[in-house]
Amino acid sequence: MRLLHYSDLENAYDDPDRIGRLAGLIDSLRDDTTIVAGTGDNTGPGVLALTEDGEQSLDFFEEVEPAVDTPGNHDFDHGYDALRGLVESSPQIWLGANIELDGEPFGSEIGMRPWTIVERAGYRIGIVGVTTPTTPAITPPAGDLTVTDPVSAVANATETLRERGVDVIVVLAHLADDDQIALQCDVDVILGGHVHADRVRRLDDTLLTRPRAGGNTLYEIILEDDGTASVNRHTVDDAPVSEAVVHALQVRKRRAGLQTVVATVDRPIERTDATTHRGESRIGNFVADAYRWYTGADVGLQNAGGIRGGKPLAGDITVADLIGIVPFEEPVVTARLTGAEMVELLREASGQVIDIGEPDWWHAHLSGAEVVWDRTEDSLVNVRIGGEPVDPTVEYTLATSAYLPVTEYEFPTLSETHVVSEGPVQYDVLVEYARNMGIDPSIDGRIRWSDDRSRPLDASIPAADK
Repeated sequence: MRLLHYSDLENAYDDPDRIGRLAGLIDSLRDDTTIVAGTGDNTGPGVLALTEDGEQSLDFFEEVEPAVDTPGNHDFDHGYDALRGLVESSPQIWLGANIELDGEPFGSEIGMRPWTIVERAGYRIGIVGVTTPTTPAITPPAGDLTVTDPVSAVANATETLRERGVDVIVVLAHLADDDQIALQCDVDVILGGHVHADRVRRLDDTLLTRPRAGGNTLYEIILEDDGTASVNRHTVDDAPVSEAVVHALQVRKRRAGLQTVVATVDRPIERTDATTHRGESRIGNFVADAYRWYTGADVGLQNAGGIRGGKPLAGDITVADLIGIVPFEEPVVTARLTGAEMVELLREASGQVIDIGEPDWWHAHLSGAEVVWDRTEDSLVNVRIGGEPVDPTVEYTLATSAYLPVTEYEFPTLSETHVVSEGPVQYDVLVEYARNMGIDPSIDGRIRWSDDRSRPLDASIPAADK
Protein backbone atom coordinates (compact mmCIF):
# COMPACT_ATOMS: atom_id res chain seq x y z
CA MET A 1 0.00 0.00 0.00
CA ARG A 2 1.22 3.46 -0.86
CA LEU A 3 0.46 6.84 0.76
CA LEU A 4 1.17 10.09 -1.11
CA HIS A 5 1.35 12.95 1.39
CA TYR A 6 1.21 16.70 0.68
CA SER A 7 0.44 19.55 3.06
CA ASP A 8 0.33 23.33 3.53
CA LEU A 9 0.08 24.15 -0.17
CA GLU A 10 -0.90 27.71 0.80
CA ASN A 11 0.37 30.14 -1.86
CA ALA A 12 1.48 27.44 -4.31
CA TYR A 13 -1.67 28.22 -6.30
CA ASP A 14 -0.20 31.62 -7.11
CA ASP A 15 2.45 29.78 -9.15
CA PRO A 16 0.38 27.66 -11.60
CA ASP A 17 3.44 25.79 -12.87
CA ARG A 18 4.41 24.65 -9.38
CA ILE A 19 0.97 23.36 -8.41
CA GLY A 20 0.63 21.86 -11.90
CA ARG A 21 3.87 19.95 -11.35
CA LEU A 22 2.67 18.69 -7.97
CA ALA A 23 -0.50 17.39 -9.62
CA GLY A 24 1.57 15.78 -12.37
CA LEU A 25 3.92 14.19 -9.84
CA ILE A 26 1.03 12.66 -7.91
CA ASP A 27 -0.48 11.29 -11.11
CA SER A 28 2.86 9.76 -12.15
CA LEU A 29 3.27 7.90 -8.83
CA ARG A 30 -0.22 6.69 -8.05
CA ASP A 31 -1.77 3.32 -8.80
CA ASP A 32 -4.66 1.30 -7.43
CA THR A 33 -2.77 0.71 -4.16
CA THR A 34 -2.43 4.45 -3.45
CA ILE A 35 -4.11 6.78 -0.95
CA VAL A 36 -3.53 10.46 -1.71
CA ALA A 37 -3.75 12.50 1.49
CA GLY A 38 -3.51 16.16 2.46
CA THR A 39 -2.97 17.44 5.97
CA GLY A 40 -4.40 20.94 6.04
CA ASP A 41 -3.83 24.51 4.84
CA ASN A 42 -4.38 23.30 1.30
CA THR A 43 -6.96 25.97 0.36
CA GLY A 44 -5.14 29.08 1.63
CA PRO A 45 -3.61 31.51 2.37
CA GLY A 46 -2.42 33.10 -0.85
CA VAL A 47 -3.32 35.74 -3.40
CA LEU A 48 -5.76 33.58 -5.34
CA ALA A 49 -7.09 32.24 -2.05
CA LEU A 50 -8.11 35.79 -1.14
CA THR A 51 -9.79 36.55 -4.44
CA GLU A 52 -11.41 33.11 -4.79
CA ASP A 53 -12.27 32.39 -1.12
CA GLY A 54 -10.22 29.21 -1.42
CA GLU A 55 -12.02 27.88 -4.49
CA GLN A 56 -8.80 27.92 -6.55
CA SER A 57 -7.89 24.73 -4.65
CA LEU A 58 -10.71 22.91 -6.44
CA ASP A 59 -8.72 23.00 -9.69
CA PHE A 60 -6.04 20.90 -7.98
CA PHE A 61 -8.41 18.68 -6.00
CA GLU A 62 -10.52 17.81 -9.04
CA GLU A 63 -7.44 16.79 -11.01
CA VAL A 64 -5.71 14.84 -8.23
CA GLU A 65 -8.82 13.39 -6.54
CA PRO A 66 -7.33 12.98 -3.04
CA ALA A 67 -8.87 10.37 -0.79
CA VAL A 68 -8.72 12.40 2.44
CA ASP A 69 -7.79 15.76 3.94
CA THR A 70 -8.17 17.52 7.27
CA PRO A 71 -8.72 21.25 7.80
CA GLY A 72 -5.77 23.36 8.87
CA ASN A 73 -6.17 26.66 10.64
CA HIS A 74 -5.84 28.65 7.39
CA ASP A 75 -8.61 26.65 5.74
CA PHE A 76 -10.91 28.74 7.97
CA ASP A 77 -9.46 32.05 6.71
CA HIS A 78 -12.51 32.85 4.61
CA GLY A 79 -15.13 31.83 7.13
CA TYR A 80 -17.18 28.79 7.95
CA ASP A 81 -19.48 28.95 4.92
CA ALA A 82 -16.57 29.16 2.48
CA LEU A 83 -14.97 26.06 3.98
CA ARG A 84 -18.29 24.21 4.01
CA GLY A 85 -18.61 24.98 0.30
CA LEU A 86 -15.15 23.56 -0.39
CA VAL A 87 -15.91 20.43 1.62
CA GLU A 88 -19.09 19.89 -0.39
CA SER A 89 -17.47 20.60 -3.77
CA SER A 90 -14.19 18.72 -3.45
CA PRO A 91 -13.81 14.98 -4.13
CA GLN A 92 -11.95 13.97 -0.95
CA ILE A 93 -13.39 13.00 2.43
CA TRP A 94 -12.65 15.71 5.01
CA LEU A 95 -11.85 14.51 8.52
CA GLY A 96 -12.05 16.53 11.72
CA ALA A 97 -12.22 14.51 14.93
CA ASN A 98 -11.63 17.43 17.30
CA ILE A 99 -13.41 20.42 15.70
CA GLU A 100 -16.74 21.66 17.06
CA LEU A 101 -18.98 24.65 16.43
CA ASP A 102 -21.93 25.47 18.67
CA GLY A 103 -21.56 22.12 20.41
CA GLU A 104 -21.70 20.05 17.20
CA PRO A 105 -18.95 18.48 15.08
CA PHE A 106 -18.03 21.07 12.47
CA GLY A 107 -19.20 20.21 8.96
CA SER A 108 -21.03 17.02 9.88
CA GLU A 109 -24.11 18.22 8.01
CA ILE A 110 -22.16 18.38 4.73
CA GLY A 111 -20.11 15.21 5.02
CA MET A 112 -17.16 15.91 7.32
CA ARG A 113 -16.35 12.95 9.56
CA PRO A 114 -14.04 12.29 12.51
CA TRP A 115 -12.57 9.23 10.77
CA THR A 116 -13.08 6.97 7.79
CA ILE A 117 -12.01 3.54 6.53
CA VAL A 118 -10.42 3.17 3.10
CA GLU A 119 -9.60 -0.13 1.41
CA ARG A 120 -6.47 -0.47 -0.72
CA ALA A 121 -4.45 -3.50 -1.83
CA GLY A 122 -6.28 -5.81 0.54
CA TYR A 123 -5.75 -3.49 3.54
CA ARG A 124 -8.44 -1.83 5.61
CA ILE A 125 -6.94 1.53 6.56
CA GLY A 126 -8.49 3.61 9.30
CA ILE A 127 -7.80 7.34 8.89
CA VAL A 128 -8.36 10.03 11.56
CA GLY A 129 -8.03 13.79 11.12
CA VAL A 130 -7.14 16.33 13.83
CA THR A 131 -6.41 20.06 13.82
CA THR A 132 -4.30 22.27 16.05
CA PRO A 133 -6.17 23.44 19.17
CA THR A 134 -4.65 26.89 18.65
CA THR A 135 -6.88 27.46 15.60
CA PRO A 136 -9.46 29.74 17.32
CA ALA A 137 -6.68 31.92 18.74
CA ILE A 138 -4.46 32.19 15.65
CA THR A 139 -7.20 32.38 12.97
CA PRO A 140 -9.65 35.20 13.76
CA PRO A 141 -12.47 33.97 11.45
CA ALA A 142 -12.46 30.71 13.45
CA GLY A 143 -12.72 32.36 16.85
CA ASP A 144 -16.01 30.61 17.70
CA LEU A 145 -14.66 27.10 17.13
CA THR A 146 -13.93 24.67 19.91
CA VAL A 147 -10.92 22.53 19.04
CA THR A 148 -10.46 19.79 21.61
CA ASP A 149 -7.39 17.81 22.66
CA PRO A 150 -6.14 15.97 19.55
CA VAL A 151 -4.54 13.13 21.53
CA SER A 152 -7.84 12.23 23.19
CA ALA A 153 -9.68 12.53 19.87
CA VAL A 154 -7.25 10.15 18.16
CA ALA A 155 -7.31 7.70 21.07
CA ASN A 156 -11.12 7.52 20.96
CA ALA A 157 -11.18 7.08 17.19
CA THR A 158 -8.42 4.47 17.32
CA GLU A 159 -10.36 2.34 19.77
CA THR A 160 -13.38 2.35 17.46
CA LEU A 161 -11.30 1.63 14.36
CA ARG A 162 -9.50 -1.30 15.95
CA GLU A 163 -12.89 -2.75 16.94
CA ARG A 164 -13.88 -2.52 13.28
CA GLY A 165 -10.92 -4.63 12.24
CA VAL A 166 -8.68 -2.16 10.43
CA ASP A 167 -5.15 -3.30 9.55
CA VAL A 168 -3.46 0.12 9.67
CA ILE A 169 -4.30 3.42 11.35
CA VAL A 170 -3.16 6.68 9.73
CA VAL A 171 -3.53 10.08 11.43
CA LEU A 172 -3.78 13.33 9.46
CA ALA A 173 -2.38 15.78 11.99
CA HIS A 174 -2.29 19.52 11.34
CA LEU A 175 -0.40 20.13 14.58
CA ALA A 176 2.85 21.57 15.87
CA ASP A 177 3.29 18.65 18.31
CA ASP A 178 2.12 15.35 16.87
CA ASP A 179 4.78 13.40 18.77
CA GLN A 180 2.31 13.07 21.64
CA ILE A 181 -0.09 11.17 19.40
CA ALA A 182 2.68 8.72 18.53
CA LEU A 183 3.64 8.30 22.18
CA GLN A 184 0.13 7.93 23.59
CA CYS A 185 -1.95 6.33 20.82
CA ASP A 186 -1.91 3.02 18.97
CA VAL A 187 -1.33 4.37 15.45
CA ASP A 188 0.94 3.30 12.63
CA VAL A 189 1.55 6.44 10.57
CA ILE A 190 1.17 10.15 11.30
CA LEU A 191 1.04 12.44 8.28
CA GLY A 192 1.83 15.89 9.67
CA GLY A 193 1.33 19.50 8.69
CA HIS A 194 1.23 23.04 10.11
CA VAL A 195 4.99 23.34 10.74
CA HIS A 196 6.68 24.37 7.50
CA ALA A 197 9.67 22.03 7.56
CA ASP A 198 10.45 18.57 6.20
CA ARG A 199 10.48 15.66 8.64
CA VAL A 200 10.75 11.89 8.48
CA ARG A 201 11.22 10.05 11.77
CA ARG A 202 10.18 7.01 13.76
CA LEU A 203 8.92 7.31 17.28
CA ASP A 204 8.46 3.92 18.92
CA ASP A 205 6.52 1.97 16.30
CA THR A 206 5.00 5.00 14.57
CA LEU A 207 6.26 6.55 11.33
CA LEU A 208 5.91 10.37 11.10
CA THR A 209 6.27 12.44 7.94
CA ARG A 210 5.77 16.12 7.17
CA PRO A 211 6.47 17.77 3.80
CA ARG A 212 7.81 21.28 3.41
CA ALA A 213 5.12 23.91 2.82
CA GLY A 214 4.43 25.50 -0.54
CA GLY A 215 3.77 22.54 -2.81
CA ASN A 216 7.41 21.72 -3.58
CA THR A 217 7.56 18.41 -1.71
CA LEU A 218 5.62 15.15 -1.76
CA TYR A 219 6.24 12.14 0.49
CA GLU A 220 5.67 8.60 -0.76
CA ILE A 221 5.21 6.09 2.06
CA ILE A 222 5.19 2.41 1.05
CA LEU A 223 3.82 -0.05 3.61
CA GLU A 224 4.88 -3.65 3.01
CA ASP A 225 3.00 -6.83 3.95
CA ASP A 226 5.59 -7.64 6.61
CA GLY A 227 4.89 -4.38 8.45
CA THR A 228 7.99 -2.53 7.28
CA ALA A 229 7.79 0.86 5.61
CA SER A 230 9.95 2.90 3.28
CA VAL A 231 9.74 6.62 2.59
CA ASN A 232 10.68 8.49 -0.58
CA ARG A 233 10.86 12.27 -0.71
CA HIS A 234 9.98 13.75 -4.10
CA THR A 235 10.26 17.34 -5.29
CA VAL A 236 8.36 18.93 -8.15
CA ASP A 237 11.47 20.33 -9.87
CA ASP A 238 11.49 17.84 -12.75
CA ALA A 239 7.95 16.53 -12.42
CA PRO A 240 5.54 16.31 -15.35
CA VAL A 241 3.06 19.17 -15.55
CA SER A 242 -0.70 18.87 -15.37
CA GLU A 243 -1.66 21.34 -18.09
CA ALA A 244 -5.31 21.27 -16.98
CA VAL A 245 -4.39 22.61 -13.54
CA VAL A 246 -2.02 25.22 -14.98
CA HIS A 247 -4.62 26.50 -17.43
CA ALA A 248 -7.40 26.70 -14.82
CA LEU A 249 -5.25 28.70 -12.40
CA GLN A 250 -3.99 31.02 -15.13
CA VAL A 251 -7.59 31.81 -16.05
CA ARG A 252 -8.34 32.65 -12.41
CA LYS A 253 -5.29 34.94 -12.18
CA ARG A 254 -6.25 36.86 -15.32
CA ARG A 255 -9.83 37.21 -14.12
CA ALA A 256 -8.67 38.59 -10.77
CA GLY A 257 -6.80 41.49 -12.43
CA LEU A 258 -3.79 41.39 -10.11
CA GLN A 259 -1.02 41.99 -12.63
CA THR A 260 -0.69 45.79 -12.32
CA VAL A 261 2.99 46.75 -11.82
CA VAL A 262 3.48 49.12 -8.86
CA ALA A 263 7.29 49.19 -8.43
CA THR A 264 10.57 47.72 -9.64
CA VAL A 265 13.11 45.85 -7.51
CA ASP A 266 16.71 45.99 -8.73
CA ARG A 267 18.23 44.00 -5.84
CA PRO A 268 16.24 40.76 -5.38
CA ILE A 269 14.65 40.42 -1.95
CA GLU A 270 14.68 36.92 -0.47
CA ARG A 271 11.53 35.70 1.31
CA THR A 272 12.22 32.22 2.60
CA ASP A 273 11.19 30.85 6.00
CA ALA A 274 14.85 30.83 7.02
CA THR A 275 15.15 34.51 6.15
CA THR A 276 12.06 35.64 8.00
CA HIS A 277 12.66 33.67 11.22
CA ARG A 278 16.35 34.27 11.81
CA GLY A 279 16.44 37.98 12.72
CA GLU A 280 16.50 41.12 10.63
CA SER A 281 15.68 40.69 6.95
CA ARG A 282 15.08 42.98 4.00
CA ILE A 283 11.58 41.61 3.42
CA GLY A 284 10.67 42.12 7.09
CA ASN A 285 12.05 45.66 7.08
CA PHE A 286 10.01 46.48 3.98
CA VAL A 287 6.75 45.38 5.60
CA ALA A 288 7.43 47.05 8.95
CA ASP A 289 8.54 50.27 7.21
CA ALA A 290 5.32 50.32 5.20
CA TYR A 291 3.18 50.07 8.33
CA ARG A 292 5.06 52.88 10.08
CA TRP A 293 5.07 55.07 6.97
CA TYR A 294 1.33 54.74 6.45
CA THR A 295 0.32 55.30 10.08
CA GLY A 296 3.03 57.66 11.27
CA ALA A 297 3.55 55.42 14.31
CA ASP A 298 6.75 55.39 16.34
CA VAL A 299 7.32 51.70 15.66
CA GLY A 300 6.23 49.26 12.96
CA LEU A 301 5.97 45.56 13.84
CA GLN A 302 5.40 42.54 11.59
CA ASN A 303 5.40 39.01 12.99
CA ALA A 304 7.73 36.67 11.12
CA GLY A 305 5.09 33.97 10.71
CA GLY A 306 2.79 36.40 8.89
CA ILE A 307 5.25 36.81 6.00
CA ARG A 308 4.68 33.99 3.54
CA GLY A 309 7.56 32.40 1.69
CA GLY A 310 7.97 32.41 -2.06
CA LYS A 311 10.24 33.41 -4.91
CA PRO A 312 12.45 36.46 -4.34
CA LEU A 313 10.90 39.82 -5.19
CA ALA A 314 12.73 40.95 -8.32
CA GLY A 315 12.10 43.07 -11.40
CA ASP A 316 8.60 44.41 -11.99
CA ILE A 317 6.52 43.96 -8.84
CA THR A 318 2.76 43.55 -9.22
CA VAL A 319 -0.13 43.96 -6.85
CA ALA A 320 -0.29 40.17 -6.68
CA ASP A 321 3.35 39.98 -5.60
CA LEU A 322 2.69 42.30 -2.65
CA ILE A 323 -0.53 40.58 -1.62
CA GLY A 324 1.41 37.32 -1.59
CA ILE A 325 3.76 38.62 1.11
CA VAL A 326 0.95 39.06 3.68
CA PRO A 327 -2.11 37.39 2.10
CA PHE A 328 -4.59 38.03 4.90
CA GLU A 329 -7.67 40.23 5.05
CA GLU A 330 -6.51 41.89 8.26
CA PRO A 331 -6.15 45.65 8.66
CA VAL A 332 -3.14 47.52 9.93
CA VAL A 333 -3.93 48.95 13.38
CA THR A 334 -2.27 51.56 15.57
CA ALA A 335 -1.83 50.80 19.26
CA ARG A 336 -0.54 52.79 22.23
CA LEU A 337 1.87 51.17 24.71
CA THR A 338 4.07 52.53 27.46
CA GLY A 339 7.81 52.21 27.15
CA ALA A 340 7.74 49.46 29.77
CA GLU A 341 5.15 47.58 27.71
CA MET A 342 7.20 48.04 24.53
CA VAL A 343 10.21 46.49 26.26
CA GLU A 344 8.12 43.52 27.36
CA LEU A 345 6.62 43.20 23.86
CA LEU A 346 10.06 43.04 22.27
CA ARG A 347 11.22 40.51 24.83
CA GLU A 348 8.46 38.28 23.45
CA ALA A 349 10.06 38.26 19.99
CA SER A 350 12.48 35.49 20.90
CA GLY A 351 11.67 31.85 20.31
CA GLN A 352 13.58 31.18 23.52
CA VAL A 353 10.84 33.03 25.40
CA ILE A 354 7.65 32.43 23.41
CA ASP A 355 7.08 28.78 22.55
CA ILE A 356 5.95 29.09 18.93
CA GLY A 357 8.05 27.34 16.33
CA GLU A 358 11.73 26.68 16.98
CA PRO A 359 13.75 27.99 19.95
CA ASP A 360 16.22 29.82 17.69
CA TRP A 361 13.52 31.71 15.80
CA TRP A 362 13.08 35.46 16.04
CA HIS A 363 9.49 36.61 15.59
CA ALA A 364 9.62 40.41 15.20
CA HIS A 365 10.45 42.58 12.19
CA LEU A 366 10.77 46.20 13.23
CA SER A 367 10.77 49.74 11.93
CA GLY A 368 11.71 52.70 14.10
CA ALA A 369 13.23 50.50 16.81
CA GLU A 370 16.51 48.73 17.50
CA VAL A 371 16.89 45.62 19.64
CA VAL A 372 19.89 43.70 20.97
CA TRP A 373 19.27 40.20 22.34
CA ASP A 374 21.61 38.01 24.38
CA ARG A 375 21.16 34.47 23.09
CA THR A 376 23.25 32.99 25.87
CA GLU A 377 21.26 34.53 28.71
CA ASP A 378 17.92 34.61 26.86
CA SER A 379 17.54 38.28 27.72
CA LEU A 380 16.97 41.66 26.18
CA VAL A 381 20.10 43.81 26.37
CA ASN A 382 19.14 47.01 24.58
CA VAL A 383 16.05 48.69 23.13
CA ARG A 384 15.98 52.04 21.35
CA ILE A 385 13.04 53.76 19.71
CA GLY A 386 13.64 56.56 17.26
CA GLY A 387 17.34 56.28 18.05
CA GLU A 388 16.79 57.08 21.74
CA PRO A 389 16.68 54.93 24.89
CA VAL A 390 13.18 53.80 25.83
CA ASP A 391 11.47 55.82 28.56
CA PRO A 392 9.33 53.31 30.49
CA THR A 393 6.77 55.99 31.43
CA VAL A 394 6.26 57.51 27.98
CA GLU A 395 3.56 56.25 25.58
CA TYR A 396 4.66 55.09 22.13
CA THR A 397 2.55 54.24 19.10
CA LEU A 398 2.86 50.90 17.34
CA ALA A 399 1.62 49.95 13.85
CA THR A 400 0.99 46.25 13.25
CA SER A 401 -1.47 43.69 11.92
CA ALA A 402 -4.88 43.43 13.59
CA TYR A 403 -4.07 39.77 14.17
CA LEU A 404 -1.49 40.34 16.88
CA PRO A 405 -3.70 42.15 19.42
CA VAL A 406 -6.27 39.33 19.34
CA THR A 407 -3.99 36.30 19.72
CA GLU A 408 -2.37 35.20 22.95
CA TYR A 409 0.20 33.02 21.19
CA GLU A 410 2.42 35.80 19.87
CA PHE A 411 3.35 39.01 21.69
CA PRO A 412 0.80 38.49 24.50
CA THR A 413 1.64 41.88 26.03
CA LEU A 414 -0.23 43.48 23.11
CA SER A 415 -4.01 43.30 23.52
CA GLU A 416 -7.13 44.76 21.92
CA THR A 417 -7.29 47.37 24.69
CA HIS A 418 -4.11 48.96 23.28
CA VAL A 419 -5.62 49.55 19.80
CA VAL A 420 -6.64 53.16 19.08
CA SER A 421 -7.29 53.14 15.31
CA GLU A 422 -7.67 50.85 12.31
CA GLY A 423 -6.48 51.37 8.73
CA PRO A 424 -6.60 49.47 5.42
CA VAL A 425 -5.74 45.78 5.09
CA GLN A 426 -2.05 44.90 5.24
CA TYR A 427 -1.41 44.34 1.56
CA ASP A 428 -3.11 47.58 0.53
CA VAL A 429 -0.65 49.41 2.78
CA LEU A 430 2.24 47.61 1.07
CA VAL A 431 0.90 48.60 -2.35
CA GLU A 432 0.60 52.29 -1.39
CA TYR A 433 4.06 52.30 0.17
CA ALA A 434 5.59 50.69 -2.92
CA ARG A 435 3.92 53.17 -5.25
CA ASN A 436 5.07 56.16 -3.22
CA MET A 437 8.42 55.09 -1.81
CA GLY A 438 9.59 52.25 -4.03
CA ILE A 439 10.99 48.94 -2.78
CA ASP A 440 14.66 48.92 -1.79
CA PRO A 441 14.98 47.84 1.86
CA SER A 442 18.36 47.34 3.50
CA ILE A 443 19.77 45.67 6.62
CA ASP A 444 20.72 48.42 9.06
CA GLY A 445 21.11 46.83 12.48
CA ARG A 446 17.56 46.89 13.79
CA ILE A 447 17.93 43.41 15.32
CA ARG A 448 21.32 42.32 16.62
CA TRP A 449 22.75 39.67 18.90
CA SER A 450 24.98 40.52 21.85
CA ASP A 451 27.96 38.72 20.28
CA ASP A 452 27.81 41.15 17.34
CA ARG A 453 30.34 43.86 18.25
CA SER A 454 29.99 45.79 15.03
CA ARG A 455 27.96 48.42 16.89
CA PRO A 456 28.21 49.52 20.55
CA LEU A 457 25.65 48.16 23.00
CA ASP A 458 24.99 51.53 24.61
CA ALA A 459 21.83 52.59 26.44
CA SER A 460 21.11 49.17 27.84
CA ILE A 461 17.69 48.77 29.42
CA PRO A 462 17.62 49.03 33.22
CA ALA A 463 18.76 45.86 34.97
CA ALA A 464 15.42 45.57 36.77
CA ASP A 465 13.64 45.34 33.43
CA LYS A 466 15.86 42.67 31.85
